[in-house]
Amino acid sequence: MEGRRRKKTRNAEGEGPDGAAERAPRRPRTPDEERDALLAYAFRALAGKALTETELRTRLARRTPDAELAELVIRRVQELGYQNDAQVARAEGQRRTVGVHRVRQTLKTRGIAPELITDTLDARDPDAEQEAATALLSRRWAAFARKRDPRASAYAFLARRGFPGGVIWAAIHAQGELPEPEDAPSFDEDLEP
Repeated sequence: MEGRRRKKTRNAEGEGPDGAAERAPRRPRTPDEERDALLAYAFRALAGKALTETELRTRLARRTPDAELAELVIRRVQELGYQNDAQVARAEGQRRTVGVHRVRQTLKTRGIAPELITDTLDARDPDAEQEAATALLSRRWAAFARKRDPRASAYAFLARRGFPGGVIWAAIHAQGELPEPEDAPSFDEDLEP
């Protein structure tokens, strides 16, 4: 049977098939070593992405069964300023390419407290959101204009990004007069039976 690997087995002396001796088992970590390892993991996780407290707690729970140790690490990381739910919420709230509904859903999913979500949404400027939706739609309008129903496509596009209906319709109307589809009959002409 070519292409299949043979299972590595050890002989009676504890040597593997290549003659190497089996490794000695690791000694258990001390509580300080365990804490330091978990803290280092938390720093690595936060270096990659700004995590909420809930997300960090979930990741630490996968690393250790000791909930008290995980809580200690979270408090230490917060003391040092590496984790702050308010900063995560503020950064999400400042995203210009998504609407208020998407921001709310994202923050809820990431485990942000409801009062912090409310504060973040209240801080968003409705005029800036309208401008962002209009700018986003104007950049993509050429692609929508080629479709059979450009308004429906544009509405669906902005709705998927979390913009409310009033903002979407205002952005669509800001695109100006929409051309009629080529195959649509004109109401000025008499239709032939």
